[in-house]
Amino acid sequence: MNLDIIKEKVHQAIEILNEKNIDMWLTFVRETKVSKDPMIDMIVGENVTWQSAFIINKDGDTAAIVGSIEEENIKKLDIYNYTYGYVQSIKEPLINYLDIKKPKKIAINYSKNSVLADGLTFGMYQLLNDYLHHTLYSERLVSSEEIISALRGRKSSSEIEIMKEAITETLKIFEEVTEFIKPNKTELDIANFVKSKLKERNFQPAWDSETCPAVFTGPNPSGAHSGPTDRVIEKGHVVSLDFGIKYKGYCSDLQRCWYILKDGETQAPAPVQKGFEVIKNAIQKVADAIEPGVMGVEMDDIARNYIVKSGYPEYPHGLGHQVGREVHDGGAGLFPRWERYGQTPFMRLEAGQVFTIEPRLPVEGYGVVTIEEEILITENGCEFLSTPQKELILIR
Repeated sequence: MNLDIIKEKVHQAIEILNEKNIDMWLTFVRETKVSKDPMIDMIVGENVTWQSAFIINKDGDTAAIVGSIEEENIKKLDIYNYTYGYVQSIKEPLINYLDIKKPKKIAINYSKNSVLADGLTFGMYQLLNDYLHHTLYSERLVSSEEIISALRGRKSSSEIEIMKEAITETLKIFEEVTEFIKPNKTELDIANFVKSKLKERNFQPAWDSETCPAVFTGPNPSGAHSGPTDRVIEKGHVVSLDFGIKYKGYCSDLQRCWYILKDGETQAPAPVQKGFEVIKNAIQKVADAIEPGVMGVEMDDIARNYIVKSGYPEYPHGLGHQVGREVHDGGAGLFPRWERYGQTPFMRLEAGQVFTIEPRLPVEGYGVVTIEEEILITENGCEFLSTPQKELILIR
């Protein structure tokens, strides 16, 4: 990750700690090459081996307590005000630092709701409690979920510019796919074409290459997270592509939809066109309503209810998720009130967050219609970071 952005995010974390009235944020890790805390790239940018503590305080002080063999590496980054390299045990320097700062509330890296805030393994949690046993600090530990959700969600101008570039490059590949799609090609043909473009441009897929891109053609396609198959694209099929890239450390995530014209057709059949219009309208209705302070579940309600009232079944997933350094990022989501999502549907949305909006619906006999756009929440509403698909793309 760009060191300037890491320093920017550490400074932002200090502001968030003051906002949340939390004295200290302690990220406790080890062997991050093997068991990587999701925040390491954002607040450190370097892997560590021995037990290590990366500490940010609301008074602006920052500290890294690491194994002596890695002390020089961390110092060179020039991110933390204080770097201490220990030899035998992290316990003494950690407690000494806590005694100096005397925090009343210490946020540590665990969470029930967000995997991105849940990097502390159970074993490491036990070790930390062992080290803090018989100190006041063992009773002052809280989850860092609130801090991490805000830090990952509130994109800086530097982050937004990179994400816009990622989206632009992704949309270029979608345009090339439009020229490539033809009847008798397979889902795998399209996926391999996309992968060839990634290789040409030295991009990485935004998620696992087995399912990025995901390609769906015709009636009864595979599930949303299934990989492409040797299923043949035929005239009369709806074809959808779900795809994103990882670019300069940040992800894109978009979907586009095509219809393969039958002989003699000059436009899509009425059921296909209706399905496309319903999806397009659902996205716009959410974009018109979304703003800081609303709950994600309220946005999911808007799209879900509109689609059901239009005569289609509910889509079997959330309406949208945050995007950032990971393709599924942040805490809050545009999620339904399902138990699997925990409290994330009820978190208030904030300016600076980037979300996908990605409803879908089946059109019997033709396939699945789906579009996925990315939006940035602004102070007064939102702006589209992707150029919205307003017309169904027809393939002759």
